[in-house]
Parts: sequence; C-alpha cells; structure tokens
Amino acid sequence: MTTYGTIPTSTGPSSSSSATPLDYISRAKERGRSALATRRPWRQLANVHAMGLPPSLGEAYVRIRTNAAYFAMNYAIIVLLVVFCSLLWHPISLIVFLACLAAWLFLYFLRDEPLVFFGRTIGDRVVLIVLSVVTLVLLLLTKVTSNVLISLLVGLLLVLIHAVLRKTEDLVMEEEAAGPGKWYAAVS
Repeated sequence: MTTYGTIPTSTGPSSSSSATPLDYISRAKERGRSALATRRPWRQLANVHAMGLPPSLGEAYVRIRTNAAYFAMNYAIIVLLVVFCSLLWHPISLIVFLACLAAWLFLYFLRDEPLVFFGRTIGDRVVLIVLSVVTLVLLLLTKVTSNVLISLLVGLLLVLIHAVLRKTEDLVMEEEAAGPGKWYAAVS
C-alpha cells in the first residue's frame, strides 16, 4: 500500500471480491456523471429561434434522427420527468417506480462486471428480460399501468414534436462519437 498525501492507493491487482460498496458507489457516480455529461444545454434545446416547420417529410425524418442523437439525454430526462409527475398522485406507485429505477440502474446500466447469481454468470439479455418482466408485473400490481403508458406516450409525443420542429443546422454533431453503424449517427 502506497500513500500519497492522505489518499491511500493500492498497488496490488484489484479483484472484484475486494471491491467495497464505496468503490461501487464511486463507479456508479462516475458513470452517472459521464452519462449526464452527454446532456446538452437546456437553452440550446429550448432555443425559440431554432424552431420551424420542416419543408418536407424527408426533412422531418432527418430532423428527428439528428435531434434524437444530439438531445438523447435531454429527451430521456423529459420523458422520465413526465412519468414521475404522473405518479405524484399515486405515492405507492411512485415508490415502486423509484425502486424499479434503482434496480435498472444498479443491475443493468451501472454494472461494470457480469452479474453472477449462485455461481452462474447471467447475460445482459437475461437481465434485460427479467427486469422488464418484473417492472411490468409491478406496474400491473399497483394498478397504474394505463397512467404510466399514457404518460410515456405524452412524453414521447412532446419529444417527437420538439425533434420535428427543432432545426438542425446549428447543431455540431460529434460523428466519431456515434460510431459506424449506429442508428443515431448524423444524417446529412
């Protein structure tokens, strides 16, 4: 163990069994920061001068693809905020929603290593299917399924309207960030 100042650092190989909960929380916070770093400024999203009707259906499609790639994190925040607001009048469902959100974050989005359950490695597809089924069952049990589905549709409709109306000429896309073959690569 080597110390520089007051922060202890380990020089030995790190193993997943020696990871502490504090290490996991630090990794989760770092991943959360990096995910939120892809969020664009809200002023840029709400720029009234960059709004206008598309001249054609093809241009509308290009705007949707480009804006969905550029404002992806902002759009996700908007949809989740609409769902959250719709659950304010259903406190039990709100608690279930937050518990499901935490499960999705820790078991799917913020995981660095494969999930191991009773000595068996669980693949991402299985985790995705199980979390989806559990979320759906919990929504059905809290009897707010229609409320959540309607709020999801409202959020998606808001995002779609914005994506169609927001002009894309002033957006600077990081083409290399999208990578080859991604659905959200900028379309010219």
